[in-house]
Amino acid sequence: MSEHIVTSFDDDLKELARRITEIGGLAERSVDLSVRALMEVDIAAARKVIEDDKRIDDLQREIEEKAVLTIARRQPMAQDLREVMAAIHIATDLERVGDLAKNTAKRVIAIGGQFQPQKFVHGVEHLAELALEQLKDVLDSYVSRDLDQALMVWRRDNEIDVLYTSLFRELLTYMMEDPRNISFCTHLLFCAKNIERIGDHATNIAETVHYVVTGIALTDERPKKDTSSLTSVEYKEG
Repeated sequence: MSEHIVTSFDDDLKELARRITEIGGLAERSVDLSVRALMEVDIAAARKVIEDDKRIDDLQREIEEKAVLTIARRQPMAQDLREVMAAIHIATDLERVGDLAKNTAKRVIAIGGQFQPQKFVHGVEHLAELALEQLKDVLDSYVSRDLDQALMVWRRDNEIDVLYTSLFRELLTYMMEDPRNISFCTHLLFCAKNIERIGDHATNIAETVHYVVTGIALTDERPKKDTSSLTSVEYKEG
């Protein structure tokens, strides 16, 4: 491969990395803003999250198109190919994080002026703090190709699961004690599940970083401790 081609390919990889950093920053901000909107019942902030999701979607498409074009032009192999494929996978996970933040924002608008038991809202806030820490750490691990940091994120996912399961059970109890709480608590359960799933996407990215660095896929079973499905129907929100 000529020096010119090598330089051009390096430029392609740097551009992909730059866009991953951009979409990662947007996803983090959307999650943070959606949770603050929930805490403060800030409808304007919730609408801002929904609007910003369009840019995240656009970036995801741009990254995918750039990666496909890079593969077609450069025909990378081994480590180089893993780098390009990683950009596609990580962008997809971050686009989904943006969707989950948007879903939370939509719940804030639906909740409106309903009575909010602060202890449960603060529980969701704490859950979000853990998820955001996971997301930040795993994006840092991607930038620095830090395998140890990526594995740390992968192993910590169960902390979010444990907190989510505890909050889930508390909210169910609260609803059973007084049916008037059902509407608000249902919205809050969806918000909490959105945030728990953000932790799952951070774990996905950690697995991608592991593959980029080592060339080996993580085959160990994820350390999951979400037991809410034992007492609930399967959750799904688009």
